[in-house]
Order: sequence, then structure tokens, then C-alpha cells
Amino acid sequence: MGRADARRAQAQESRRAAKSGGIRRLFTWKKLLGTFFGIVLLGMGAFGALYLYVDVPAANAMAERQSNVYKYSDGTVLARTGKGVNRQIVDLDEVPKKVQHAFVAAENKTFYKDQGVDLKGTTRALLSTVSGKGKQGGSTITQQYVKNYYLTQDPTVSRKLKELVISLKIDQQKSKDEILAGYINTAYYGRGASGIQAAAQAYYGVDAKDLDVSQGAYLASLLQAPSQYDWNSATPTGKKLVKERWAYTLRNMVEMDWLTESEKAKLKFDVPQKPKPAAGMEGQTGYLVEAANKELEKQGVTEEDREAGGWTFTLTVDKKRQQELEKAVDDQLESKLDREGSKVDATVQAGATSVDPKTGKVVALYGGEDYIKHYISNATRQDYQPASTFKPLVLASALENESTTQDGSLIGLNTVYDGTSKRPVVGSDTPFSPQNEDDRSYGPISVQRAMNSSVNSVFAQMIVDVTPSAAKQTALDLGVPDKNFPERPAVSLGTMNASTWDMAGAYATLDNHGRKVTPHILQSAEHRDRTVKPEKPKREQAISRASADTVTKALTGVVDAGSGSAANTSAYDAAGKTGTSEDNKSAWFAGYTPELTTVVALFGEGDGGRKQVSLTGTANSGRANGGGFPARIWADYTLGALGGGSGKTFDLQDVERGEVPAPPTPSDTPSEEPTETEEPTPSDTPSETPSETPSESPSSSAPPTDSPTVTTPPTSPELPPQPGEDDGQPGERPGGNGLLGQ
Repeated sequence: MGRADARRAQAQESRRAAKSGGIRRLFTWKKLLGTFFGIVLLGMGAFGALYLYVDVPAANAMAERQSNVYKYSDGTVLARTGKGVNRQIVDLDEVPKKVQHAFVAAENKTFYKDQGVDLKGTTRALLSTVSGKGKQGGSTITQQYVKNYYLTQDPTVSRKLKELVISLKIDQQKSKDEILAGYINTAYYGRGASGIQAAAQAYYGVDAKDLDVSQGAYLASLLQAPSQYDWNSATPTGKKLVKERWAYTLRNMVEMDWLTESEKAKLKFDVPQKPKPAAGMEGQTGYLVEAANKELEKQGVTEEDREAGGWTFTLTVDKKRQQELEKAVDDQLESKLDREGSKVDATVQAGATSVDPKTGKVVALYGGEDYIKHYISNATRQDYQPASTFKPLVLASALENESTTQDGSLIGLNTVYDGTSKRPVVGSDTPFSPQNEDDRSYGPISVQRAMNSSVNSVFAQMIVDVTPSAAKQTALDLGVPDKNFPERPAVSLGTMNASTWDMAGAYATLDNHGRKVTPHILQSAEHRDRTVKPEKPKREQAISRASADTVTKALTGVVDAGSGSAANTSAYDAAGKTGTSEDNKSAWFAGYTPELTTVVALFGEGDGGRKQVSLTGTANSGRANGGGFPARIWADYTLGALGGGSGKTFDLQDVERGEVPAPPTPSDTPSEEPTETEEPTPSDTPSETPSETPSESPSSSAPPTDSPTVTTPPTSPELPPQPGEDDGQPGERPGGNGLLGQ
């Protein structure tokens, strides 16, 4: 290496050394420590200033709760809730010591030793709030008391900092017993109960002084998630979590020497009692308030927010139409029942939902005979089958998908099917041979007349032609819930589960020319600090107007000359469909005029709501099918709701009449069986004698033939039986019986 190269290398080394030395001089240990302590001192100074600046405020509105007001759409008051019934302050010495310890064990084991704050938990909560992750736990009992009594539930950084400062001051000013008493008296436990006294009554029907350790541990566990952990409404996951929380609380009590291991071993989880409706919820009021509250949850107003009080909720319910619906049920059903003297009448439950088909507003709702007597809303319950009210949706799917029969004919109102009772469906891997009502065979029959008389064999074949999966998708698009909804031929007869609310939405969509209608009952929610405007539901086209209007045309035939004739009157233009489920456990009428869509149903409910029973014999009238009580209630209500009638008519466009192929080969039926021109009238009295019906079961032996008349394929014992539906639906189990009706 030359001298020049050596000098250049030496110069580069000098520059590197100078640069390194400069960095070392900039980041010396002294400077780093000085900066750190400077930041710490600055933070301490800021916190000190905050401590001096923030005073302990007066109690907030949540601690001094107000009532909520529920109003009809016209502004008149429907109900007031939360006034003087949600909290009763009790002294701490009235609460058993072990119950006090249960709350500490569940929420804050260090409560008696800490200074009122958990810096680690608070820092975690602050970071969660700043990063947008929402609420985060970790607060002490003191902090939670401060939040409940002095502040709000807002998950903001400023609120969290105030909570920290006020908690430190409260811990200095009050004893631990005062803080604990304040906490258990202000905390929200669900079921509208604020404070331990209200909670003890709501969940166990006792005063706080009479709570035992197991009950106290459950109430303490509830505070983490009141709605999720309420045993009456909790999901299986919620029940599992709250029992784990209960066990966790007891383990902590043992760890803190507040409970012995032997005492813990003797304790059993005490299941809370069922909730009792609040005063003032009698009649239909409770059902309306409950429906509004469920919708509020979906709109982001939680139960805890609502129970804080001070809200005005305006519903979409029309007071006059609500009164008309209640009157119609009383006149056409309740006045004819002997609930005290008849075992059958005592099981009858009525439900109904009425919707404006243009807006989706629920204008009237009937939840049961009395909210105080029957806590389950029959308008929104989803544990019964909608039966043959589903058949129009099968037709809608056939039209929407331009489906064809087995011989290639486009399906429309004039398309001819074989209406032979117990006729095996063709083209399905799952054989199905449904029996018609009274085992009546019709021979060749048009889709229109099959809809009028609710002919099972026709719609069982139609859903095979459409495919069950396509029919299900159309139903979901129209608003039917995906609840116990198999993709099999038998679903053509409504074997899934749905409520009157659900079916009202689906039928309102048909009424609205296929444009989606989503029922809703909340018009507005106003608070002095917050206003909630419900999100407007999307109004996309669920099915084409031509498909919807064609179904409407078919359903006018049901009212004019079919099973729904009880709803027929010259006072309005109407379309509708009857339905009666297996063993007559439910009976439906779903119908609409150009201005109003209403679904009415009866349910046979036994054993306190734990099982479904037959409606046969209701009011000594034989079989309570959909064309009976439900249709008459519907007609009475609709006439009153429309002010005595309406001159508006259905504006139907592009109605699909369908192709008319050559009549299918008649099946082996007696010559006296009616043909399409010899169709039975709606006045035919259905038989009350159960008739043996075939089952639906998978079999590779189903004959793939285009002929509409085939022999009954053998059933397979490998498929477990499914629930069936009676409107003219058979019991779908080997050797099953069913009372069949429209």
C-alpha cells in the first residue's frame, strides 16, 4: 500500500471515530437517565395538576335514574318504565358477610389493601381505548363504583383519567365498607335491576339479607356481562361461562380464607328463577315494549344504556290498528274459548304481526292473551312451523328461476301437475310421497287450483323441479330465517321454523312487488345526551316484480275460491294463504291487501310452553285449520284497520300464466276422485281421523322417469324421521299419522 492510500485510510478512520464519538457524547448514560427522569417528573407534574384540577363531582344521572317513556307512532304514551322500581338502597350490614366477600373475590381480590386503583389495568384500558379496541376490564371495585355513581359509561380517555383521579380521592375520603356498599347498590345486574336488593328479588325472589353464598356468587358473576349471563336467556356458551365465573369466585374465596374447602364442596349452583314482567306491562304493552327493546339492542342501545333511564322511545305501532287487532282476536277467538273449563282451549295461543308493505313498519302486533300471564311473545317466537304458508314461496322460486316441469314445461299458474295423493315425487334422490288433505286425489290440476286447495303432491313435485336448495335461497332472500331449514322435498310443506314477524316480512315483500321489506318497530330513540335514528333497511329487489305479482295473482285465488275464503269480502282486494302444521299444532293465515300485510297464527302450547300440542277441538270446532280462526281474525282486523274497507286494487304486471301441457297420465285412483274441474270446495269438512302417511327417505332406487305417475319407491330405514306438517302434510316418519288440513 502506498503512502497516499495509507493517508486516505487514516482519514476515513478518523472520520468514523469522530462520528462515533459524537453519537456517544449525544447518548451518554447521564443524558439518557436525565431524559427519563425528566419525562417521569413531567408526567408526575401533569398528574399532580390533574389531581388538583379534578374534583369529586355530584352523583350522575345513572345513579339517580329516571323512567323511560314508550310512545305510539302518534305520540301518545304506551308505557313508562323504570320509575321507582329498579333500585332500593340497602346498608352493607344487611348483606351477609360471605356475600360481600363473593363480590370482592369476583371483582377485586386486593380491594381491602389497594389504594383504589389498578395502574396496570387502567393503563391497559387506556391503550385499548386509544387504539380503538373498545372497553377493556381491569378496574378495581373503587373505580367501578366511581364510574357508576359519579361518571358515565363512555369509553373515552378523558373519562378514564377522571376515574383514576376520583378513585384515589374517594379511597382517601371513604372507608372500604362505604365504597363496597356504594358499588353493590349502584351496579347493574340485568333484568332491569340496579343494586343488590333489586337483583336478589329479580333472580331469586328474596331480599338481599337472605342471599346465600351460592346465590351471592352468581350475582357477583353477573356483573361481568348481565345480558349474556342471565340464565333464563343465556346461550349454552353463556351458561357455561357464568358457571365458570361462579366457580372462579368460590375458588378465590377459599384462597382468601373467606370460605373453607369443605364449605365450597357442599355448594351447588342455584339456578335463578324465571324473570317476572315489570308492573305496567299487562296486556299487549309488554310484548310491544319487549319487541322495541330487542330492536334497540340491534341499533346499539344496550340494556345497560336503556336501564339508565331518561329515554323516549317512539314505536311505529299505530294505536288505532293495534286496538283493532286486539279486538279482532277477542271477538273471533278469545270470546269463543273456555280457558278454565276446556283443556284444549287452555293451550291455545294466538300471535300476529301486521306490517306496512311499503315501509316495513310494524303497525300492530299481538303477542298473547296477556304479557303478565304468558311471557313468550307469540308474534316473534320461532319454534313452530309455518306450514303451507310456505308454498307460495316455492312458486316464487319456480318463477324466479324459470324452472320447468319434468317434461320441460315452464312453470306458471296454468301449468298442470298430477294432484294424486301419495304420489311419489320424480327426479329426487330423496323419495317423498306426501298425502293430501283427507287423502283426496285431484288428478290433473293447474298450479292455480293446486294453490287454492293447498294440494301437497303438487308442491312437493314443484320443489323438486325447482330444487330444494334454490327454493331455500329464494325464501331466505324474501326474509324467512335459516332455522331448521333442510334442503329436502318435504320442506315444500313448511317444515322449517319461522315467526309471524318473519312471515309478515316475506309476504310484505311479495305485496311490495318483490322489493325487500324488513319489519321494524322502532321509529326513534331520544335521550337528552343522545338520539338514535334506526338504520333504514335496504330495499333491494329480492325477486323480480313479475315473479312477485304472479304469486300475488295466485294468492287472490286462494281468497276468492280456495281455502282462504273466510278472508274474502268485497270491502278490499286480498291475497293470502292458509297453513296447518303436523298434528294440528299450529294454524296460520298469511295475507295482504295493497296497503297492509298481516300474518295470524294459532299455536298449541302445553306444559308451560315446553311442548307443542294439537289444536284439534279448539272452541269445540273440530280441527282449527288456517282457514278457520286465523283467517277470520285476519279478516276482522283488516276490515277495521282499513277503516271499513279500501278501493285500492293490486297493480299486477307481467303475470306468468305458464304453459299448458297435455294432461299427465291419470294415476290408479278411484273413478270418483275429482279432476281439475271437479275440485272440492273450501267448505268440505276435513276428516279428523288420522290416516297413515308415507315417509320421506333417501333411496337410490327412486325411479328417474319423466312420467308423472310412478309407483311408490321403497323407503329406507336409514334416514331418521323428520317433523312433518299437516296442511295437507303427512307425518314424515315410518308409519306416521297426521291430521291433514288447509
